[in-house]
Amino acid sequence: MFFYLPLLFLLPFVLAHDGHDEDQIPLGYVRFPYQATYPGDNEAVTADSVFSGITTFAKLPWVQCLGRDRDTAFDIAFLGAPFDTATSYRPGARFGPSGIRAGSRRLNLYGGYNVPLEVNPFMSGLKLVDCGDIPVTPYDNKFAIKQIENGHKQLLQRTAASSLGNDSLTSQPLVPISLDGVNHPRIITLGGDHTIVLPLLRSIHSVYGPISVIHFDSHLDTWKPSVFGGAPSEQAAINHGTYFYWASQEGLIKNGSSIHGAIRTTLSGPADYVNDDESGFQRIEAREIDTIGTSGIIAKIRETVGDRPVYLSIDIDSIDPAFAPATGTPETGGWSTRELRTILRGLDGLHIVSADIVEVAPAYDTNAELTTMAAADVLYEVLSVMTKTPLGKVVKD
Repeated sequence: MFFYLPLLFLLPFVLAHDGHDEDQIPLGYVRFPYQATYPGDNEAVTADSVFSGITTFAKLPWVQCLGRDRDTAFDIAFLGAPFDTATSYRPGARFGPSGIRAGSRRLNLYGGYNVPLEVNPFMSGLKLVDCGDIPVTPYDNKFAIKQIENGHKQLLQRTAASSLGNDSLTSQPLVPISLDGVNHPRIITLGGDHTIVLPLLRSIHSVYGPISVIHFDSHLDTWKPSVFGGAPSEQAAINHGTYFYWASQEGLIKNGSSIHGAIRTTLSGPADYVNDDESGFQRIEAREIDTIGTSGIIAKIRETVGDRPVYLSIDIDSIDPAFAPATGTPETGGWSTRELRTILRGLDGLHIVSADIVEVAPAYDTNAELTTMAAADVLYEVLSVMTKTPLGKVVKD
């Protein structure tokens, strides 16, 4: 009895604070401390939440969007697609989503305010969540690609939590740019190898139709299956070097208004560029940064895309392996992390309907987490741009 008396003595006090007696909860009590709160301007910032709780992107609330929380509305969601069974060189990007989330832990360490873009994306008034990962089988590529399409589509086809409001310049009400006239949320997908973009574009097409694409990558990824991999089977023809070829064939891409950036790969020959043209892309070579600089690259992208809805796809290998070594097919001569972030900030004002970052393979990273931190910081810029520009337009009389 000696060991049990103290527990019996405390039992009434435990029952009195089991959550039913709300009057007993002290002022300022945080019921779910693992859901990080973001300080405002000139408010105290602590590092407590960076290390506590489960690891979500930037410590955003974890919502089981494909499970029991399927009715929860949101504006921007982070969604993992742990797929890497269509790579040509180094596998391991199935661990990309968890690695990127780990690399994002410090994004709100100092409050989250983006100085160059003059915005705190976490304090924008939009509802931001981490939806976890799409369940993806590693045994059947055809089935896995369908899982990714269905999972993304389930989230994208919902109605956003917040209204579009009015245009900041004219004060006129904004009208959604989607085909169905509904204000849909935006999904930022954490890959996964680049093959996942084919099912993602199929999902995007269901809401926005043929879409302009901004694609940062060292590789074209528009190769004909007969060239890249040899297409020994119907399923092998769909891989991380051919998905844009198939997207073009399926009419998912708005030809002529899509563009690659950071290209520097070797080719099978000049015919690869002819095929790339036919797939609807213009190109910015990585080496052009030495001649036209980041401002010239930004201008070329904006001129190509115009004011159309755009999908943004970022392969981490667009960054030089000196800054981001943990990727499936590294290519030297790439952009620095600073240069890519500058270019992404230059997309401010574009209607980016959704985005992804892919080919992060943490097993090849340094123990300093260089690549996963770079990936997280890149998405921080994307998130900042998204929160500044609603997916609406003013209808002119």
